[in-house]
Amino acid sequence: MQIEPFLAFFSLVLVSVAVYSVSRRYRVPYSVLLVLVGTVLVPVTHLPALSFLRDFDLTPEMLFFVFLPILIFESAYNMNIRELAANARAVSWLSVASLVVSAAFIAVAIFFLFRFIGFEIPFIVALLFGSLVSATDPVAVLALFKEYGAPRRLSLLFEGESLFNDGTSFALFLVVLEVLLKGFSGIGSIAEGVLLFFGMIVGGVLFGLLMGVLFSKLIGLVSDDENLEVTLTMLSAHFTFLLSEVLSEHMHFFGIEFRLSSIIATVMTAMVIGNYGRAKISPRVEEYMEKFWGYFAFVSNSLVFLLMGLLFASLPIRFEQFLVPIILTILAVMVGRAVSVYPVVGFLNRLGKEREIPMSWQHLLSWGSLRGALAVIMVLLIPDDATVPGWHYTFSVKEFVTALTIGCVYFTLFIKATTISRLMNRLGVGSLHALEEAQYHQAKSLIHTKAIAALDRFRERGYVDQRVYDVLRRDHDAGYQESQGRCREFFSESDPARAEQALRIYAVGIERHFLKVLFRYGEVTEPVFKRILAKLDVQQERVEHAETQIASLNEVFRDDWIEQFVGFFRKLVFGKRSAGISVADRYAYYRAQSIIAKKVTVHLSSFLSGSGFDTFGNRAILEKVISQYKQFRGHAAEKANDVFESHKEELETINEAFARKGLFKTEEAELDELTENEMITPKLSVMLRDELREREFAGDRVDG
Repeated sequence: MQIEPFLAFFSLVLVSVAVYSVSRRYRVPYSVLLVLVGTVLVPVTHLPALSFLRDFDLTPEMLFFVFLPILIFESAYNMNIRELAANARAVSWLSVASLVVSAAFIAVAIFFLFRFIGFEIPFIVALLFGSLVSATDPVAVLALFKEYGAPRRLSLLFEGESLFNDGTSFALFLVVLEVLLKGFSGIGSIAEGVLLFFGMIVGGVLFGLLMGVLFSKLIGLVSDDENLEVTLTMLSAHFTFLLSEVLSEHMHFFGIEFRLSSIIATVMTAMVIGNYGRAKISPRVEEYMEKFWGYFAFVSNSLVFLLMGLLFASLPIRFEQFLVPIILTILAVMVGRAVSVYPVVGFLNRLGKEREIPMSWQHLLSWGSLRGALAVIMVLLIPDDATVPGWHYTFSVKEFVTALTIGCVYFTLFIKATTISRLMNRLGVGSLHALEEAQYHQAKSLIHTKAIAALDRFRERGYVDQRVYDVLRRDHDAGYQESQGRCREFFSESDPARAEQALRIYAVGIERHFLKVLFRYGEVTEPVFKRILAKLDVQQERVEHAETQIASLNEVFRDDWIEQFVGFFRKLVFGKRSAGISVADRYAYYRAQSIIAKKVTVHLSSFLSGSGFDTFGNRAILEKVISQYKQFRGHAAEKANDVFESHKEELETINEAFARKGLFKTEEAELDELTENEMITPKLSVMLRDELREREFAGDRVDG
């Protein structure tokens, strides 16, 4: 058995850990440093002691079938479907229209530029390169966006465009590659190519939706088992990707080949599970899920970019003979990106269907378009012996396209990625807007308040002596007074409505927290949880845009489009829609609203007892919001009581079930603490947990 490939794998992971530490310390984009280190490692691998590093190859299959589904799923899983729907036009136009414009412009530009310098190439080769180099990779940019505080919507546009752009770019690449390999036969090839391109996109969307719903249902069946739930999400990513490829090999109708975009299918599956299926994931597993996929994506990204550097530096290509073409290509790609962004976004802004995309954001969209893993994958998928009529050079089509791609990837990583932060600062994109500044001062004040309260408890319990207490208390008192002064100064100079806006966002956050607590303790069902969560999402969006938070507790909020698709699919397959909200769920809905409103009222009222109201502008603003939540609570309690009185016998059982589930969670939490602190043996832990589960199942049977 050869051990060298495994040793190489874990050695590269160790190198990526060191690179990550350096990138954090010196604030260099992680992916950029990985490619650089991978390039530098090539001569090192020729040393006899380190020659094993060459035994771990970056093959197209490994990139395509192992790493790519992971990277796609992790990004799409965390995308909020409502925010994406609110920017659907911008994302779709950037990922489809801009992609086509970019590919066409780059192909035409390099075709004529190369001819001008006497380096003639067939147009189909130029178009092949244009299709693959138009795929954007936002990994490094999004990491910088998080670090420098770019607006959430800008990050969404970047990530949304990239995810769907990858799918459309790969679909276009396959169409062009097919024409290159089989030859161009006039209008028939064009019609077949257009049909194949749009068929891949539409088919990928539909297949991804179906797989997402299927795996969401499977996750719901194995709830409360983190190992099974996480495994199913991993399987959903790779099964969707692989099945899309398998089906594409066998889909022929009336002599016409149909394919599915495996990338778009995986994006849709991840989005369905991350939104529709997220409520089916056990609450205690959700945080575990986030960490698992974050780690999984970290390792995959690390290996991909590190191996890209190794691959680039080890290719048997004489880059000096391509130096002038590479420089011209980089210029063409830069101009092509600009041509594909500014006119398209300008057209969208004139339509006025969505919020305007400012010019500063357009500059970032143009400059921040990095090229990465997918472009490399597509290059590696070109057959080594691929050729076209009129190709008379000693190097192959694949070598030529690879050289141009590597030049563009290196330029975007080493030049664009390293300068994006300075461009953000120059454009003022990372600066705080008025609402963020209000939240910033409030957050600092609240943090110091909590720290002072904790410090007082530490002294009372003897955790710290008087000297340490005095030093720390003095520091936090000074910080609190400074932040309070800034709050008063800011709110006195700005519109008082801004203070109320920030307070309402804070209140919605409290609602969101206690909704999750109720769901974790089984006091709201999945339909109720989703219904209230949808309400909170709309509330937050309204408050952020300075609109009325909520008209009344009876206001109806539309399901997101994934929920609507599931309802349509249910009707299509089973001939019926959902029966609607049950009596039990209606009662749980109003009961939960009453509990949550009470929690918000109590929490905000605590600020009235001291000077904390200065944090939120003034006492009048705080009292206004508290009064509204008291009205919400009274209205919800009244509604819950009306439903209870109308169905008393049925709902008494429900109340008993709520109490039983609450007690079960309390017992389970205590058992977890006893086990974690080794106060009981593992054998006793298993026995007690089995007894708890048996009692829970027995209670569920009685309730049913």
